[in-house]
Amino acid sequence: MGLSDSIKQRLRRWTLSMTGDDLDERLKGHRSQNEYGVDPFGFSLDYALSAVGPLVWLYQHYFRCQTFGIEHVPAGRVLLVSNHGGQLPFDGMMIGVALLTEGKPPRAIRSMVEKWVGSLPFVSTFFSRVGQIVGTPENCRRLLHNDEAILVFPEGIKGISKLYAQRYQLQEFGLGFMRLALETKTPIVPVAVVGSEEQAPAIVNLETVGKLLGMPALPLTPYGVPFPLPTKYRIYFGEPLTFAGRPDDDDAELEKKVKVVKASIQSMLEKGLAERTGIFS
Repeated sequence: MGLSDSIKQRLRRWTLSMTGDDLDERLKGHRSQNEYGVDPFGFSLDYALSAVGPLVWLYQHYFRCQTFGIEHVPAGRVLLVSNHGGQLPFDGMMIGVALLTEGKPPRAIRSMVEKWVGSLPFVSTFFSRVGQIVGTPENCRRLLHNDEAILVFPEGIKGISKLYAQRYQLQEFGLGFMRLALETKTPIVPVAVVGSEEQAPAIVNLETVGKLLGMPALPLTPYGVPFPLPTKYRIYFGEPLTFAGRPDDDDAELEKKVKVVKASIQSMLEKGLAERTGIFS
């Protein structure tokens, strides 16, 4: 066994020591099927169980995550639709750890990432191995037909580049997730994350400089870099929403349905903000 394999085994044992040894057994349904140990999108459950250890530690000890309503997430295909913030996607990672370690049954969710992420060296390969995929309609459609759980951030770049004064103010939602839900008859579970939008408080967005560097935005914190502060996460899962209609309906009709999802998330955000005693507690 080479050094890399030895490290992977140690990381895997670390993960299971925090989540319980039975996690491996409970995730059997997510096993990759081809001879290379990956699915058609490059996801490897064995790799993910080795890589997720540091994220489980962050979940349990750094962000001290609490979940509410996680039992609302159904088995089978589902779209998880969440607010987005914090510049770096720790909110998505923590939602993923929540479903992996506390979901009943546990779910290995797939997150949609921006197309530009695929151009990053090393990062793009890592993301694919742990289940993240470029958020094209075709990719989403294929995964939903395989009864996967997909995490979507309809605010997109506008979400993670919010300034501190804009925290928890939901930006405009795209309509794509609703078209997919209608086409594939997929329930939508609204998700609200409280804590992520203060983890890297941006005071200015140097968008023009960011574009020169090949990034869609460049928000800066008072301390320069987007290193996350140890804010306490509260993750709320709403009851599943189902919608009737056609995916090719006019935008105005789709927007009515999207507003229902957005209102549900905003309501949970307000509830979470009212219930917490402080940003770090």
